Amino acid sequence: MLEGLIQYIPIIRWLDVVDILVVSYIIYRVILLIRGTRAVQMAAGLALIILIYFAAGELKLFTLHWLLEIILSSLFLLIIIVFQDDIRRALAQMGQTPFPKLRVKTFQVLEEIAKAATSLIESQTGALIVLERDVGLKDYLESGVTIDGRVSRALLCTIFDKRTPLHDGAVIIQKGRLSVAGCMLPLSTNPNISRRLGTRHRAAIGITEQTDAVVVVVSEETGSLSVAIAGKITRDIDLGTLRRILHNAFTSEKTEKPWWRRRII
Repeated sequence: MLEGLIQYIPIIRWLDVVDILVVSYIIYRVILLIRGTRAVQMAAGLALIILIYFAAGELKLFTLHWLLEIILSSLFLLIIIVFQDDIRRALAQMGQTPFPKLRVKTFQVLEEIAKAATSLIESQTGALIVLERDVGLKDYLESGVTIDGRVSRALLCTIFDKRTPLHDGAVIIQKGRLSVAGCMLPLSTNPNISRRLGTRHRAAIGITEQTDAVVVVVSEETGSLSVAIAGKITRDIDLGTLRRILHNAFTSEKTEKPWWRRRII
């Protein structure tokens, strides 16, 4: 009898184990990607529609079942439309090289930014400084004015001076050069963001939700200093913390923990 039961037990191959692990890792990465974003609410809404579809079939609600069947027949296209921002961000992250790139005059650039932040804080002048990393920011350059100048405290302070026409926008730094000023950035739509945060902070979070850029923010109202990375913002930091965050972000030391050490909160 035992032999008869054994024949019904499926034989698990090592490829099946690999398959399960790969799928589990993909699901884990998707959860990390959408955690804390509006995609969570949209995913819950989509799951609710699917649940209603099956419930309508069981309860013989033919009209509702037929209507939902038409909607879900284009489920793949619907997912692309609803989650286009999250899919674009995921593909951009997948395309990043795992090896640190050579940074052009990185240390000098970061020091000039720190010095500029000092002056901007003292004068309580608002600023939004975007530093490109692996994901290109070409899509956001067209909204600004081309500068292509050497990064310096004097140039940054001049651009963000309240009397200049470019002070309201962001500057984008690429490959050690101040590429563009006066850029308009996408505002974050994360519902969990504090309502006390202004446009600059929301723009900083928004651009880091879609790219791997690092953004330095100086508040015009309070003169406080903040840094945004990966859709998260660290507020009210001092200059020493700013230098440490920037140096960590642009060296081989990763700013994020390895995936196996992360916790899903």
